[in-house]
Amino acid sequence: MSRTLEIAVLGSTGSIGRAVLSLAAAFPDRLRVVALSAHRNVALLAGQIRRFGPAVVSVGSQALRGELLGLMGSPAGRPEVLVGPEGLADLAAQSGAGTVVSAVVGAAGLVPTWAALSRGLRVALANKESLVLAGDLLMALAGDRLSPVDSEHSAIFQALGGRLRDPGLRRLVLTASGGPFRGRSLEELSRVTAAQALAHPTWRMGPKISCDSATMMNKGLEVIEAHHLFGLGYDQIEVLVHPGSHVHSLAGFSDGSVLAQMGPADMRLAIAYALSHPGRWPLADLAGKDPDFEVFADGSIPPSLIFEAPDRKAFRALALAEAAGRAGGTAPAILNGANEVAVAAFLGGRLSFTGIAGLVEATLAAIPAGSLGSLADALAADAEARRVAEALAARCGF
Repeated sequence: MSRTLEIAVLGSTGSIGRAVLSLAAAFPDRLRVVALSAHRNVALLAGQIRRFGPAVVSVGSQALRGELLGLMGSPAGRPEVLVGPEGLADLAAQSGAGTVVSAVVGAAGLVPTWAALSRGLRVALANKESLVLAGDLLMALAGDRLSPVDSEHSAIFQALGGRLRDPGLRRLVLTASGGPFRGRSLEELSRVTAAQALAHPTWRMGPKISCDSATMMNKGLEVIEAHHLFGLGYDQIEVLVHPGSHVHSLAGFSDGSVLAQMGPADMRLAIAYALSHPGRWPLADLAGKDPDFEVFADGSIPPSLIFEAPDRKAFRALALAEAAGRAGGTAPAILNGANEVAVAAFLGGRLSFTGIAGLVEATLAAIPAGSLGSLADALAADAEARRVAEALAARCGF
């Protein structure tokens, strides 16, 4: 009989969190939910509490705590409700879970991820920003207790047999769908709207990551994440656009072999492997949805296997992220903080789509990168980047 994992799901009302809970519902003998967190969507959280019965939950504010308790009705069976960033960190470290699924969006995921790892817990990591802000520190703390959830990093993790490091690994290729604006020029991108940016052609994600995918900043953050997870230099990590979204990434080895992981564009596959490896759970509704490899009569390549180089001139965010990763220190934290401000400004109608990269670039130019010796260094760089980016957005046209 399979061992039951007791899990805490940070960010349970987001797209990744909901996918985790769909697995918990499908595999009640393998997953038991003991803790949940949501920043503000307490209506959905209340339904999740009724369905899974966690002992403790966390929300973003005291007002939301009161709203949640009101939705829960009778005190009987109510979980303990923690509040704010401190409550989220306490939940991550002390809920009684053996595995924490870190699916909070943005830099807010760093402290609870750190708290869970500091407690000796296993972490299934969907919050790439934790590694972007403090990758060297986090990897030193994590040891072998970290499993990647991003589909690209899961693909490499699977190619390595459920390990993060392999002495024969020489090259990584991270695939990108190209997002909704693949093939558009920089001038065309200057006119796109928030609604268009959120309409991803392949994946169903929240607004922040959908926007990052549209600018290709998400792929740049994933390059930094891959560097830390798999221990390769930036010259060994390549990005290719793969519109079919069937090949989730490739790993190249010293003997010339290249292993590619393929599958349907469904995050449950990556989440399940992060929780189950080296074994695999039977995802019955995904089985058989593998790519169509029909050989065309004219000898052309099936669409499921097309790859192309990214347009770094039109999608400048990718190059900015790669440069910040190479610079190291606090540069990636500055990049990420500025990007979070820029995306919020774009979605709020205060910034153009191309202004996202412009604001990030200006913030990086305004703040010298420092050394990264502690978690406090990463958090301070993030806060300073947000302050500077807000000021630049308010007084400059991007």
